Amino acid sequence: MTIVRRRLLQGLGGAAAAGAAGLGAALGLAPAGGRAAQDDYRAIVVLFLMGGNDGHNTLVPMDAGHADYERARQNLALPRDSLAALPGQAGGRSFGLHPALAPLVPLYAQQRLAFIANAGPLVAPITALQARNAEGDLPPFLLSHSDQVAIQQGWTVRDDSSGWGGRALELLPRDLRHPLAAVSLSGELTLVRGHRSTVAFLPTDGAPRTFGLADLLQPQDPRTQAVDQIAQWQSRNRYEADYARNWGQSLSDSRLLTRTIESAANPPQDFGSGELAERLRRLAAVLPVFKSQGYRRQVFLVSWGMFDTHATQRGSGITTQDTQLAAVGKAAAAFDAANRANGMEQDVITLMMSDFGRTVRPGSGGGSEHAWGNHWFAFGGPVAGGTVVGSFPSPELGGPDDGDPNFNGRHVPTIATDQVGATLATWLGLPAASLHEVFPDLVNFTQKSIALLHR
Repeated sequence: MTIVRRRLLQGLGGAAAAGAAGLGAALGLAPAGGRAAQDDYRAIVVLFLMGGNDGHNTLVPMDAGHADYERARQNLALPRDSLAALPGQAGGRSFGLHPALAPLVPLYAQQRLAFIANAGPLVAPITALQARNAEGDLPPFLLSHSDQVAIQQGWTVRDDSSGWGGRALELLPRDLRHPLAAVSLSGELTLVRGHRSTVAFLPTDGAPRTFGLADLLQPQDPRTQAVDQIAQWQSRNRYEADYARNWGQSLSDSRLLTRTIESAANPPQDFGSGELAERLRRLAAVLPVFKSQGYRRQVFLVSWGMFDTHATQRGSGITTQDTQLAAVGKAAAAFDAANRANGMEQDVITLMMSDFGRTVRPGSGGGSEHAWGNHWFAFGGPVAGGTVVGSFPSPELGGPDDGDPNFNGRHVPTIATDQVGATLATWLGLPAASLHEVFPDLVNFTQKSIALLHR
């Protein structure tokens, strides 16, 4: 239904929202009784870097391991003196960031940002040797962009297209559920799509106020009344009934989001320019409004980037990793600063993910190839930051973490995507008894979560 409604909205060219079950109680914004829950707000923001961000040039060893890194990465290696050094040590090791991510160093120093080393989809724990020998359970469709995007976001390769964020929201205790819980700021949906609920689309260019010539905030306008009447059509025909129902929900969602956006104030922080900056700026603006109106739990998906860097990974071109990480560093730091300024320091966790990692060995075109395990980061007040969670892999080609039979440096994850998702979903309020319903493969893991958050 979400897809049908999205196409309906696109065809009308006006409203860019689809998904919540209708207007709330107060001012058309809040769920009934929402005011009492204003202080109990939690939001997960997933920043998904499309294309497969190269984690090897995101988090880099600065100790003796840098020589091994340089030897394996060759022309892709970042010089040690160019790295943005992270203070202290993690697991007895020293690390630095790609210089474009220098704006994130203060968050790490304030212990509100942590890295997650060598994470990725896993059916069950597996060693690099087992992967090289094609033993054990391997996730399906490895190295495929579209499939890995969906699997990272929770697609279980069963006959549904839901994601772990959407499923978790549906299984929260009843008092934490509400219509406007799952929100996308871009075209990707899997993470926030549930089995029964729907997805709202938050636009970054204005508010979804109009349906064609109808002004949705002018209920007396004959054109607005005309589009409203379509939502009230009665029909025994299933398709006609679904059409009217989806039309009505789209109208309600558009009104709700318009009022939310018009109540929001743009944050003063410098997010930079471009699509990612606009998306995170808009999200930072509306989060306090959602909280003030009593929406207690939300999951947001922000997909962005062209990180499929088979060629020209370094340099100043707009699609190089260097340039794109500069946009990530600036916008992410500004987003965190805006949340803190808005009094939401403990309310929001942002997780960076990507399709998959990339090979340690460079490709022939000055880039890298599709791989598996990758380095992510998470930030926000609840994050137990200033560290690297998990086991940082050896860059040695054919080494103990290389699952590629040809020794190209495709690291086998030691942290499962499901373990990361379960950690965040539990913080959101998902009962332990529902973990395996949201993350079916967790049944194969003794450890269900990772040490990412403050207890």
